[in-house]
Amino acid sequence: MRQPKLIDYFLLTILALIWASAFFNIKIATYSFGPVTIAFLRVFFGAIPVLLLCYFKKIKIEAFSKDWHWFAMIGFINLVAPFFLIAYGVQSVQSNLAAILMSTTTLSSTVLGHFYTKNEKFNIIRTIGVLIGFSGIVYLFSDNILINENNFFSALLIVLGATCYVVGGVLTLKIGKKKNENVTGSILIWATIILIPLVSFIEQPWELTPRLDSTISVIYLGLVSTGIAWLLRFRILINNGLIFQSQVSYLIPIFGTILGYVFLKELVTLKLFISLIAVCIGIYIVREAGYKKSTSVVRKP
Repeated sequence: MRQPKLIDYFLLTILALIWASAFFNIKIATYSFGPVTIAFLRVFFGAIPVLLLCYFKKIKIEAFSKDWHWFAMIGFINLVAPFFLIAYGVQSVQSNLAAILMSTTTLSSTVLGHFYTKNEKFNIIRTIGVLIGFSGIVYLFSDNILINENNFFSALLIVLGATCYVVGGVLTLKIGKKKNENVTGSILIWATIILIPLVSFIEQPWELTPRLDSTISVIYLGLVSTGIAWLLRFRILINNGLIFQSQVSYLIPIFGTILGYVFLKELVTLKLFISLIAVCIGIYIVREAGYKKSTSVVRKP
């Protein structure tokens, strides 16, 4: 791994923008498509660039190997469930709100990491970071302008979707020795297989006459926010490591809030702004604690 250069920070910013842009595009996609259809089209179009890369790099896809049940389980928990839950929730809440709620993945992964990994245990600093971050989310739920009795359940579903990402990440450790491209391609294949009967029986998307903006958004969600974003993430991970790549967590809720305002003229309330700051501070503290710990381990004689 190399020391980050200007190009690395540029790519990290692009990755944050791509992932942040997913939220307002999900909102636009819901104008014409149901949540199951959005989930299906995301994994279908997302699989294309990943599988093409595996083909040209001659990386074997092990979707139907002896570990198929792990790929299927992770595909459901890490892709099918969160894609559906987020799309369902965004139908009733602003996309900027979804971006902030989704940032709980960093905080939730810290909690789960304490129980399911050996090297990610809680300490005072991490505990403070988690408490600050989650207090921001709790405070956000007190914003009666953005979250009310009509969409409270939808907001909770988005948080549940974020939790699915975290659980899926923990399960991925079970097959952590395999190439990232192979794992991603395999779980995308299984997510597509799982969603084909669901979308066929529940929503029958072939009967729709979608709006042009919704069609563009759902294709973008698949090709760019799912497929290309994962490939860009691989590049950053290989060149700069996990700690550098994890800094994207600070930027996504910020960019998501800005993009929601620019493209959809979404409301930004004082409580949302305060919650955004609290979440970013919490994530920063948690990541700094992890960075210092890893640095001390490296320097240990």
